[in-house]
Amino acid sequence: MNDPKKVAELALDLFLYAPLGFATDARTLVPQLVERGRQQVQMARVVGQFAVQQGPGTASSTLGQVTRSARSALADLGLLPHDRPGAATDGTKTSGATRSSSAAGSGGTGRAPAPAPAVDAADERAAATTPEATVDLAIPDYDSLAASQVIPRLAGLTGDELEAVRAYEAAHRGRKTVLSKVGQLQAG
Repeated sequence: MNDPKKVAELALDLFLYAPLGFATDARTLVPQLVERGRQQVQMARVVGQFAVQQGPGTASSTLGQVTRSARSALADLGLLPHDRPGAATDGTKTSGATRSSSAAGSGGTGRAPAPAPAVDAADERAAATTPEATVDLAIPDYDSLAASQVIPRLAGLTGDELEAVRAYEAAHRGRKTVLSKVGQLQAG
């Protein structure tokens, strides 16, 4: 592009011929451009309204799920105490008979129970609306777990806890892999 003739031709195209062409076709081009601009603004307005209406609910729901999953993972690693009935603060499962004693005191470990984690109002509302809130299952956040996450946790449950999981699973999601594994553990 070092050729002075090509530079001069480009300058003529840009500064002389393009404005002349636009001026001659302005009557037809300007209304078309205005209409396209209006359509783009209208589409942006519709998308914006949808995002404003759907965004907070979706973001809140997703954030609640991520928070519960993170708390469950940290509790499984022993970094946070389990905040659901059926799980001791030391990471071991408790039976139904020892739940009340571990909640009332040290649970026989000689340690004071760890303080319960702070729960915000959004988490309480989410927990109140899930079916899990009405059932005492030994697996924390059961409803948010995939079958592949539930199956390894079944091995540490008592017979009563397995039966509670079986009944709940049969009444709600009915996942055959989970029900099959519970049946195997109950049989032997």
